[in-house]
Amino acid sequence: MDPVTSLIELLLHFDQQLPLIIQTYGAWTYPVLFGIIFCETGLVVLPYLPGDSLLFVAGALAGSNLLDPWILIISLSVAAILGDTLNYWIGRYLGMKIFEKGFPMVKKEHLERTEHFFAKYGGKTIVIARFIPFIRTFAPFLAGVGNMRYRWFIAYNVIGGVLWVLAFTLGGYFFGNLPIVQENFNLMIYAIIGLSLFAVVTIILGMARSLRKGSPPANEQE
Repeated sequence: MDPVTSLIELLLHFDQQLPLIIQTYGAWTYPVLFGIIFCETGLVVLPYLPGDSLLFVAGALAGSNLLDPWILIISLSVAAILGDTLNYWIGRYLGMKIFEKGFPMVKKEHLERTEHFFAKYGGKTIVIARFIPFIRTFAPFLAGVGNMRYRWFIAYNVIGGVLWVLAFTLGGYFFGNLPIVQENFNLMIYAIIGLSLFAVVTIILGMARSLRKGSPPANEQE
């Protein structure tokens, strides 16, 4: 396997490699985690990086005293907030040019899903989308494209970022080391991912039914 492929595999499955990385790099694990969360939320071309599962695993390792929970929560909350902020300004200044370039990891259907989500939930999408893969990455970008007022965006951004990090990190901290979870840890990670994807499908189907009935979702004006 060539170095580039190895690096991609490591990044996409970083959550599974985290215990070994902590043992190898110690405190340097914190800036690495910061960078992954920042890129997953801040770069529209990297929605495939681990998010929910990484926070849960990091929280579980904090519960095992391998990581400091306070450093983890504070640093990753900052990473999530800064990531969405960068994504917003990328959307504001570059907009659709990114899609016109034809990046293979940026799919138009992900943007379309996020547009429908915005149409239904307005600015609250920034908070809700934190808990939904792909939409989480595209929501701040689309807020920038749509010129959402920054004072509204940053408020939703901070609330959503802190809630997202707290929910999954504390979930891992308190429940990740239970015997039943430890015995089925990989299954638990897949369950988190599956529930997130199920939420996406449920929302899309709900919006499709709404459109078939001819009642477009209400749009929150910002």
